Amino acid sequence: MNDSPPIARRDFFKTGAAAAAGIAMLRGRPASAQATSPKSIPWWAARPGKGGVGKPAAIDMHAHWSPLAYNKALADLGQPVANPYPLDNDFDKRRQWMDDHGDLMHCLTLSGGMPWQRTSAQEGAHLAQVINDAGIQVHQKYPDRFVTSIELPIRDYELALKELSRVAGQPGVRAVHLPDSIEKRDYIFDPGFAPILARIQELNYPIIFHQLDGVANNYGGSRTVGPPPLAAGIDAPIEHTFLASKFIYTGTLDKYPNLQIVLPHAGGAFPYLAGRVEHFLFHMNDHGTSLKLPFRDYLRRFHYDYLIYYPEAFRFLMGLVGSDRIVVGTDNFAAKDVEYPSAVLDQFKLPAADRDRILKGNAMRLLHL
Repeated sequence: MNDSPPIARRDFFKTGAAAAAGIAMLRGRPASAQATSPKSIPWWAARPGKGGVGKPAAIDMHAHWSPLAYNKALADLGQPVANPYPLDNDFDKRRQWMDDHGDLMHCLTLSGGMPWQRTSAQEGAHLAQVINDAGIQVHQKYPDRFVTSIELPIRDYELALKELSRVAGQPGVRAVHLPDSIEKRDYIFDPGFAPILARIQELNYPIIFHQLDGVANNYGGSRTVGPPPLAAGIDAPIEHTFLASKFIYTGTLDKYPNLQIVLPHAGGAFPYLAGRVEHFLFHMNDHGTSLKLPFRDYLRRFHYDYLIYYPEAFRFLMGLVGSDRIVVGTDNFAAKDVEYPSAVLDQFKLPAADRDRILKGNAMRLLHL
């Protein structure tokens, strides 16, 4: 594992953003206008150039699925999946789609429609077993294309720990997938959840986080329901911000120094607000928390998928945490926000080492591939 600051942390603004700003100024328009021109293709919608997709290279750490056995188990509970997407469970077609779009591998996770808030503890435990077993089977059939994350029935910590231990070490199991919170409750920091965090650290699995859907989980409550619906656009990044901040100031990252955490949606608002969080925790208040490191150093304890929607925001994240802390995240096939992971990244003309880290190197390190 290489934690040394990559080239891009120092030079990215000099060679990329500064150059773009200079060109824009020569043309008489600010750089921001260049990025938001209605004639330009949105950053996330970039398509391959004349050379085509090329050899699949991207390892996607924000890729959803919904296997048939899980869908049936939900239907048996009276909760049929609404508007199922075929590629959520047709893995021959999904592999073809991946080849056509440059995806080497997907790390499979449930979407924001995770069932934990809608089911009893026992029902949740059964659903977790069904989907975890399905993930192992998919990996065994397509070992070079799919790995899976462990879904845990978080309503009951003992059942969650039991399920974690049951599937730990099984073929293709490479991560743990958890919701940021449940019904606005920060269960992650409950004392009863501590043995689960300790076990995850011991297993050396990264935790991939995602928000839970539903009004009960929205920080904005009904305010973001719509129309237009803004929960995914506003509540999700706020959830990630609370989660990351609490991981730091509760001392949880100090308690589990080897715990690996992947934040979706480029960390939400957290990278942008981290300085303000630090200021109001430790400069405006006597918080009473003693951290082992300066607050800012903890920003690199997280990994961030690159699912952000303005190129300026991606440049900011690169400058803040470095290329060795960014992974591919597309939200396929829930939102299909990014369809060509390499084409999205190639717009920035990164040094080859930085490009490789983001596309697959960091994921290979986290997933032990």
